[in-house]
Amino acid sequence: MEIGASPLFRGISEESQQAMRTCFDMREVSFRADEVIYDFGAGRNMVGVLAEGAAVIERIDQQGSRTILERLESGGVFGEMLMFENVTGDSITVVAETACRVWFMAADQVTKRCEKACAHHTQVVENMFQLVAEKATSLYERVEVLSRRSIRDKLMCYFSLMAAKNRSGEFSLPFSLSALADYISTDRSAMMRELKKMRQEELVDVHGRKVLLQQG
Repeated sequence: MEIGASPLFRGISEESQQAMRTCFDMREVSFRADEVIYDFGAGRNMVGVLAEGAAVIERIDQQGSRTILERLESGGVFGEMLMFENVTGDSITVVAETACRVWFMAADQVTKRCEKACAHHTQVVENMFQLVAEKATSLYERVEVLSRRSIRDKLMCYFSLMAAKNRSGEFSLPFSLSALADYISTDRSAMMRELKKMRQEELVDVHGRKVLLQQG
């Protein structure tokens, strides 16, 4: 992935992109599938950009239950400044779904005043504010899903949100059905039973990651 393909570097020329590698002291690290890319409890305060591959931000609570907070694809950005405070002390990490390449930079390199008054530095700060707003919207959507009482209501809420984003009742899930169960914080077996009932009632048609939301 070219550096400019990430929303963090939106609107920045190729020439400036190269200058940023030095300006932000960026370094690239490779990870294997299932390897921890970043631990939010380590106090590193970095910004990471997923240059290649796919990863998830997952939370493990005190009881050992896993919840997917977000899925990241190529160009995705993560870091403490894009997260809400972890007041419960749960383990929150970024874990590679596939082999990944990640660019890291210190968060203060992004937010501090640039000595050279680089135009691209100002653009990155503006992009970061935009990303924070987008993350807040994503969190609102998540709350909408998790606030539903039943598994069916959670699924229908999530599917409706996905259909609205894709402007179509037919769309692809961004992750597996197992990960979907983690995302809506429910037992996978119970979710699969509910999906079977929903298919029989012709509410949805699900094949792997492909979902068709029937228009009733």
